[in-house]
Amino acid sequence: MAAVSVDMPTPEHGYKGSTGGDGVKNHVVADLVLRIVLFVTALVAMIVMVTSKQTKLVTVAPGLAIPMVANFDQSPAFVYYTAALAVACLHSIISGVLSILALVKRKQGSMKLMSHFVILDALLLSILASATGAAGAVGYIGYKGNSHTRWSEVCTVFGSFCSHIAGSVALSLLPSIALLLLVWLSFFVFSKKVTMS
Repeated sequence: MAAVSVDMPTPEHGYKGSTGGDGVKNHVVADLVLRIVLFVTALVAMIVMVTSKQTKLVTVAPGLAIPMVANFDQSPAFVYYTAALAVACLHSIISGVLSILALVKRKQGSMKLMSHFVILDALLLSILASATGAAGAVGYIGYKGNSHTRWSEVCTVFGSFCSHIAGSVALSLLPSIALLLLVWLSFFVFSKKVTMS
């Protein structure tokens, strides 16, 4: 009886999506969309913060009022927050351009690029989350004050300034979520590559 030899196709290395398309390409498209969301939301939050300046006449004595200015650069927490948003915008531009190049070239080398992205995305996520927390804490004291330390609220005087701060901090949750999704997406593609290899 003659032996029958069957040639089995060697499995291709690389992640293929469930629909049969190139999973790496699909990842790069989703990655690019999230980076655009990151850029737009971080930019809008930063613009809202830097345009928060308000000047108000404050009565210090009967018949005597002096102009007082509230601006974001008077608080180190707000400066740190604005710098973190600026870094997020710059990171999203650079990584977005690299994602476009990876999409155009369609090389499996994009997995190496993704490994660098996930580290930078996680680092930026921690910086942006801490900056949002710091700005939110200072903004909360501005709204509510602190009776224990005898800090009075300033939002009764500078209402427009506080509205800008609250809007910016609320908007900054969106780039944080975009970064979190980018990290999750990268780990998902890595896990698929490991199981398929």
